Amino acid sequence: MASMKTGPRSSWSGKWAFILAAAASAVGLGNMWRFPYLAAKYGGGTFLITYLVLVFTFGVSLLLLETAIGRKTGLSAIGAFRHFGKKFMFIGVLASVVPFIIVPYYCIIGGWVTKYAFAYIAAGPAAMADGGTFFSSFITDGVDSSIFMLIFMAAAFIIVARGVKGGIEKANLILMPALIVMAIAIAIFTLTLPGALDGAAYYLKPDLSKFSPELVIGALGQMFYSLSLAMGIMITYGSYLEKKASLTQSVTRIGCFDLGVSFLAGLMIVPAAFVAMGSGDAVAQNSGPSLMFIILPEVFADMGQVATIVGFVFFLLVFFAALTSAISLTETCVSIIQDGAGFSRRKSLVITVVFIVVAGLIINSGYNVLSFIQPLGEGSSLLDFADFISNSVIMPIVALLTCVFVGWIIKPKTIIDEVRISAPFKAAKAWSVMVKYVAPVLVVVILVTALAQSLGIMKF
Repeated sequence: MASMKTGPRSSWSGKWAFILAAAASAVGLGNMWRFPYLAAKYGGGTFLITYLVLVFTFGVSLLLLETAIGRKTGLSAIGAFRHFGKKFMFIGVLASVVPFIIVPYYCIIGGWVTKYAFAYIAAGPAAMADGGTFFSSFITDGVDSSIFMLIFMAAAFIIVARGVKGGIEKANLILMPALIVMAIAIAIFTLTLPGALDGAAYYLKPDLSKFSPELVIGALGQMFYSLSLAMGIMITYGSYLEKKASLTQSVTRIGCFDLGVSFLAGLMIVPAAFVAMGSGDAVAQNSGPSLMFIILPEVFADMGQVATIVGFVFFLLVFFAALTSAISLTETCVSIIQDGAGFSRRKSLVITVVFIVVAGLIINSGYNVLSFIQPLGEGSSLLDFADFISNSVIMPIVALLTCVFVGWIIKPKTIIDEVRISAPFKAAKAWSVMVKYVAPVLVVVILVTALAQSLGIMKF
């Protein structure tokens, strides 16, 4: 079997360093602005239960698969698949394309979050609560939006430059606990608002009448993207993991972290938005940037004297969530170049930084000087296109190819043996069935649904 190892490899100091890093990667903007919207749309508790089941079946199964491939080969995506034969390297190449597409536009959105956290201190909450004028003026200002994008990028680059142990581990030891504490604090404060308990009841109480194939597909897509699957991250992070660490326990804990933060995000946002808009259906009409940057600032502005503090802490929390994901994406890009080209880590980092900055500036210009380019139709942007290609097309294809590769080519036993090096694997048979039969079908459903929605054939 071919090898692409190029010298001493970075490693985690222990399994909890890996778990925190992987959980930090999983916790990102999708938890903060997409999960609450989906929960509000699909019957609150009904969606929560469906999501929980999917995370601990489909999600954890694919997490285990990718992490085990990384640990077994000690390589990032391209090298990991090439390890089993050159003809399989294309799967790793496809997986490796994803972080290079995502991280530039993710940093643009990270810049938006950075701007809002700064604005709550510099301009006050009323400035953002204007129905969207502040937001649209900011993103269409090429200079201002680029500056905050670069500030956000710099934070991620500095941490990655300090290495796996000295940078990523230490940052996550601060960022993840801080994120969780702030999320709990804001959730508790939100529940003290007049009418918020009605919103919490709507969020938590299962409404079985809302259960539908549409709900399952929505939960499936959210879980797939939220857990950092099919983008080379888990393979890279798994390659830094020591053999004695239990993979089954580790991926289960990562799933718990992701589920916990998603739950807290919903507990922060759904009751607060419920208070402002009066119903769960009204909350469900707003998702993505509009919920985060237009609706919530209006909610915060009505909180009186505490508006500045609540708004700042909320966007600082979102900044931390976005930063932890940007760190993992950047680290994956560095590792891919280092393994694939045989460059030093420093040279690989420089190449990664240059690429991300240049690509970020180009994609960001899609809101200003290049706004005439609308690749997905009227009103779309370069960022929308990058998001569509990476999330809706390449990632499901990579996940499908990976399942077929493990399930039918190298066989599940290859991964099962790797898992059993460090711990018993009592669910090995069930996991094999999931990887060979269930997961491929679910991934095809995600892919077909995403393409149908983008073409206007299907609208959820």
